[in-house]
Amino acid sequence: MAGISRTALIFGGFVAVVGAAFYPIYFRPLMHLEEYKKEQSINRADVIQEDVQPTGLKVWSDPFGRK
Repeated sequence: MAGISRTALIFGGFVAVVGAAFYPIYFRPLMHLEEYKKEQSINRADVIQEDVQPTGLKVWSDPFGRK
């Protein structure tokens, strides 16, 4: 019985660590769309797409836009 609870504790800890790592990367931007849209517009203000976009590739689009 002790082996099963120890295994469950280790597995649960691993899941908790992975969840904690994914929260700021994936879930927080999904929950705060307006904040991230504003931040990206500030970050991309000085970027000229034609200067950095390789020829033949799709032009940048809004990463938060829904299809």
